[in-house]
Amino acid sequence: MAVKRIPEGYHTVTPHLVVRGAAEAIEFYKKAFGAKEIRRAPGPDGKSIMHAELQLGDSRIFLNDEFPQMGALSPLALKGSPVTIHLWFEDVDSAFQKAVQAGARVAMPLADQFWGDRYGIVVDPYGHQWSMASHVKDMSPEEMKKAATEAFAKMGK
Repeated sequence: MAVKRIPEGYHTVTPHLVVRGAAEAIEFYKKAFGAKEIRRAPGPDGKSIMHAELQLGDSRIFLNDEFPQMGALSPLALKGSPVTIHLWFEDVDSAFQKAVQAGARVAMPLADQFWGDRYGIVVDPYGHQWSMASHVKDMSPEEMKKAATEAFAKMGK
């Protein structure tokens, strides 16, 4: 039997997060996003996490503790991250509130956006940004262009 080149349960892109305090982060992601832990492998000291896998909806993420000696630094060590991980939800309002109640900080309040999504951004206690959305309106390219022009004009004022 041939080996599957992309293992069962995975998609083409799998985010791999470096966090300071991976065990605590796993518990946070369970509370905040309903993640399910698939597996974890301890680091050489038996306490740190060398590799863990979580299931969020139909997707997986990898994560591990910081290992500065190997160049694995978290957003806390780097004083921020240029990456935002996007999550889709059927009910983004409930999901957003759940994340905030679990300890996420609101970076962009949840609101209906000009591109047709109800969208907001939170930052987890480990420095990672998570955008969250439900698609609420299908728009043609013309409608999208008009809505963008109007939104950008309001921002300039």
